[in-house]
Amino acid sequence: MRVVIIGPGRAGGSIALAAIAVGHEIVGVASNNEDQRFGPSVSLNLPLPEADLALICVRDDQIESVAGEMADSTAGISVVAHVSGFVPTTVLNPLAARGASIGGFHPLQTLPDPARGAAALPGSHVGISGDELAEDTLIHFGVSLGMEPFHLEDAVRPLYHAASAAAANFVATALATASDLYDAAKIDPSVASPLVTRVVGNVFDSGGRQSLTGPIARGDTDTVIGHLVAAHEVSESVGKQFRLMAEATAILAGRFDEVKDWK
Repeated sequence: MRVVIIGPGRAGGSIALAAIAVGHEIVGVASNNEDQRFGPSVSLNLPLPEADLALICVRDDQIESVAGEMADSTAGISVVAHVSGFVPTTVLNPLAARGASIGGFHPLQTLPDPARGAAALPGSHVGISGDELAEDTLIHFGVSLGMEPFHLEDAVRPLYHAASAAAANFVATALATASDLYDAAKIDPSVASPLVTRVVGNVFDSGGRQSLTGPIARGDTDTVIGHLVAAHEVSESVGKQFRLMAEATAILAGRFDEVKDWK
């Protein structure tokens, strides 16, 4: 496929590298700094090259304005999609009015930089929506990258994206706090890797509530208070993070009423 990338940052660069690796051609890259690492530089204010697919890979709050800016430049492009998991595909209606098929293509994967992001895409899921041509094209593109497509309705995007943000970032926050505590104890945080791997497996096998263990789940208040004191002694910031996550865990465990006893 001939592909245009609009915004070759972490997401756009990851997709571009993965696409090139499996034989797609990046025929244009639109960037504020004329980034040509992934393909020839193009301007949204001029006719874009003929392409099967253009992917808008900018920040969520920029998608609508970018769609408006490129509305008169997409005559040679069959499908235009954004890669946001939150923004509805209807923001691309100005492009549909010019004859393009529109859709959404959201890789459900963390993309910290183009190289690591491209390596992580195969085996990941990708949320896809759009009109018939857009969906067919995006499914084909996703499968070619080794991804597993699923249908993502605009109506559930806020819930879906909140869930995905929680799955990615709340886990990272919890492990960062745990690492701070291990470091303070002069213990390598990697000792927790088998534990974390098993807990994550349990969650996907049995569910989060059923996978809770430890003092909060069993109502061992004295131990929880000891944890809170120890965490606060590391730093005020670590103490606050630990307490917030402990309270969230208590809610999940059905023990939030006991939080008032955590002095």
